[in-house]
Amino acid sequence: MFPKTLFAIVSVVSSLAALVPVTRAEAPAGATPLTKPGPPKSIAPQVPVVWKAGAASVVVTPEKLLSMSGYSSRKTPAVGKVQELFAKALALEDEAGGRLVFVTLDLIGVPQTLRRTIAARAEAEYKLPQANLVLNASHTHSGPSMRTSPLTEKDQENPLARDAFEYTVKLTDDIVAVIGKAISELQPARLTWNKARCGFAMNRRRDYTLPPEHPNANKAPNPDGPVDHEVPALRVEAPDGTLRATLFGYACHNTSLGFFNYCGDYAGFAQQYLQENRPGFTALFLMGCGGDQNPYPRRSDVVPGITDLELAQQHGRALANAAEMALSVNPRSVTGHIRAAYEEITLDYAKPERAPHQYPVQVIKLGKDLTFVTLGSEVVVDYSLRFKRELAGTAGIWVAGYSNDYTGYIPSLRVLKEGGYEAAAGWADSVEDRIATKVHELHARLSE
Repeated sequence: MFPKTLFAIVSVVSSLAALVPVTRAEAPAGATPLTKPGPPKSIAPQVPVVWKAGAASVVVTPEKLLSMSGYSSRKTPAVGKVQELFAKALALEDEAGGRLVFVTLDLIGVPQTLRRTIAARAEAEYKLPQANLVLNASHTHSGPSMRTSPLTEKDQENPLARDAFEYTVKLTDDIVAVIGKAISELQPARLTWNKARCGFAMNRRRDYTLPPEHPNANKAPNPDGPVDHEVPALRVEAPDGTLRATLFGYACHNTSLGFFNYCGDYAGFAQQYLQENRPGFTALFLMGCGGDQNPYPRRSDVVPGITDLELAQQHGRALANAAEMALSVNPRSVTGHIRAAYEEITLDYAKPERAPHQYPVQVIKLGKDLTFVTLGSEVVVDYSLRFKRELAGTAGIWVAGYSNDYTGYIPSLRVLKEGGYEAAAGWADSVEDRIATKVHELHARLSE
């Protein structure tokens, strides 16, 4: 009979082994044999190699068990990890030497102080214009809490507060370093993009169009609610066709999980799956406007016998499969110069005694082929659908939330009027109009 301690060790090892992907030596019985490896081949040899691109990543999993972010009900810190958390950077350089860097983070959000500090340092150290830097968080609810404000004398006595502050200081240095690493890795590249679809995101709000007497009037989620199921993907390949990196996106909360372990949730697994069997390849996830979107099914016991971790892995596989299709079918060329604009606008709260917030709006154009709109904080899906409709033209429109700021939910006017969780911050009715006006202004300025 095993001693209890030995039995516990064996159980832990067995559980961890289940998370490690198994590489098969040969195809299982009945499967079509895998194609033997051959020389790389471009999917779009007609697209000129006019870019330089570089990618880099760094592990940002805390060394300590910090307080976790995302759920206010949590009262205890993390107990372990099932997946590393990463900061990744993709640097692009056009023919004129203009540069753009995307930084993606397996974290809850991008505190505005963090954005401002990193942007200033990247400009000073790498001559990167602040408008040409995007900091985007996947909004995993299985990551650490951060702290950008200095510790008070009382905080010094709280180990969790000290650890969160020390972690954030190190994180800042790590992000600045990974930006520099990506820039140092710039090599000739061909850029293409396309999009596919993935369907596990559902609008998590109740259906406010139903009359009060309807049996589903107060039930959520809403299968008929607005969603954005597009999965855009930017393909970065070497001149010989070798796939070097991808930036891909989706609009959905990373809330498959409810445990106390560090993990990237579905977005972390999607990146992992895309990188498997591709040495030297980097996959970066750009969170969309998922403020009112959740992954379904979610949490343990919703599907009999399936844990929340298995659901996160399943959603990750579904998203990775969609990204694979976007990377491989009907490539659309990306050429031209980088143009970027970034401004912080004033958003007011309904209560005049509350101080207004300086909110970041960013528009980036890659030639006439692809336009990014990045918005701060937890933007609801109405913004993505609106800008894709209103800015539609020859260029693809890619809208990302959770960028350059993290101050809670940003509702559309519709959501604000309906009320509910995403409207609880108490913004003034002008919130959507001010954001949309600035997006159109910046877009028009870059089109001149």
